[in-house]
Amino acid sequence: METADILKKVRKIEIKTRGLSSQVFAGHYHSAFKGRGMAFSEVREYQYGDDVRNIDWNVTARLNHPFVKIFEEERELTVILLIDVSGSNEFGTKNWFKEDLITEVSSVLAFSAINNNDKVGVVLFSDKIEKFIPPKKGTSHILRIIRELIDFHPENQQTDISEALRFLSNAIKKRATVFLISDFMDENYEKAIRIANHKHDVIALQVLDPAEMEIPDLGFVRVYDKERNSRQWVNTSSKKVRDNYRNYYKKYNSAAVNVFNRNGLDYAELRTDEDYVKPLMKMFRKRESRF
Repeated sequence: METADILKKVRKIEIKTRGLSSQVFAGHYHSAFKGRGMAFSEVREYQYGDDVRNIDWNVTARLNHPFVKIFEEERELTVILLIDVSGSNEFGTKNWFKEDLITEVSSVLAFSAINNNDKVGVVLFSDKIEKFIPPKKGTSHILRIIRELIDFHPENQQTDISEALRFLSNAIKKRATVFLISDFMDENYEKAIRIANHKHDVIALQVLDPAEMEIPDLGFVRVYDKERNSRQWVNTSSKKVRDNYRNYYKKYNSAAVNVFNRNGLDYAELRTDEDYVKPLMKMFRKRESRF
């Protein structure tokens, strides 16, 4: 893609996602992703009913009158977008390719974060760490992230969610809000999710295309597996073939949802044939209800 085309696409995504983040998600994001600590703000004179544990004894002794410490929520968060860029995300049969849906959703989340004065970082992964953009603030930083997502070409095509989560745990020392965005077509990542979610607040966003869920009856079709770089002829007229594929898909999808539930992750299903605003808002509101 030419530089002018990239910039044009960045601008288009910026206008749409900045508007959504400020007009639709702003309040819900703030409520759903609160700061995790309390920071000292100021002292004031003691008033009846104040917690005596908050008395500032140094100020009280100096002024010979009781003063208490006032704390406020430590609002600033670190937000990490942990994004699957493997070959399966270049697929799409409806309104979006999965990678384009991921780019727009990531942009909405990033603008929502900086509107709340949060830092945003990105980890792009396949079966290895393809790129790490350390957390920073500012619009120019977000626009850089969008440019990377639009024009990034991974070296590898397969998926290793565990490797991405291990890198996250090593690279990000401070507790972070982590959006793990993937189709979760992988195995044996539950332990890594459990460890990462113990240190961070991990939210799973599962990106799906309806054509992945069930093969239509189209006769003999040559299919291409991008992640394994393999091609083969498939008889989609065979009910057994279609049933086997449907069961294969259900196995991966059910396994992912079970992992999310067992480990207490909030998650949303984002489909290429549906508006992503509703499932994101539903997930935000579910989190809000717990605070």
